[in-house]
Amino acid sequence: MLGSLVKHLLRPRESVAVQPEVDPTTPLRLHIGGQEPHPDWKIVNVTPGEHTDYVRSCTDLSPFASGTVAEIYASHVLEHLGYQRELATALAEFHRVLVPGGTLRASVPDLATLCTMFFDPSFAPQDRLHVMRLMFGGQLDENDFHYVGLYEELMVSHLQHAGFADIVRVESLGLFVDASCVHFHGRAISLNVIARKPPVAASRPCRPR
Repeated sequence: MLGSLVKHLLRPRESVAVQPEVDPTTPLRLHIGGQEPHPDWKIVNVTPGEHTDYVRSCTDLSPFASGTVAEIYASHVLEHLGYQRELATALAEFHRVLVPGGTLRASVPDLATLCTMFFDPSFAPQDRLHVMRLMFGGQLDENDFHYVGLYEELMVSHLQHAGFADIVRVESLGLFVDASCVHFHGRAISLNVIARKPPVAASRPCRPR
């Protein structure tokens, strides 16, 4: 099941690993909920793992100072957060730690696409069951539950509220082979977006009076 293949961040829990020190002078690239190691990316995951660099929830990125992260990648993570508070908190944290002009690449199950697929008359009962699990999580462990169904309008609204701009839907995020690339019955099941933290506006020199 998709949810059991990719571990995601949910709620803060006590870390069982020593967290590496963060160099405040070097912009980082954070792979939220990642498992695939990459020399240019640090993995942040609520679950300890062989390649996890920081064990913590994406709603609390306090080890990272504001404006120290160049890029954030989060594939099939945000749907695991409650939409009343946790989702907004996570996006606010993403925005805070990104450098001005920094990039967020995010992927979530696309509720609009999944609803259309669920009512496809050509689908067998087991196909509809699989689509339902894509909506609500496989629920194979305590982390494999979805708390919000995100679609483009709602996703964009949350990103804008967090301060992101230049939000673009894309076919592929083009970085990792993960849930963002999954197709079912030939259809892409994910909503993939790229958003940016606005750059600091250049200050204008004062005119002499």
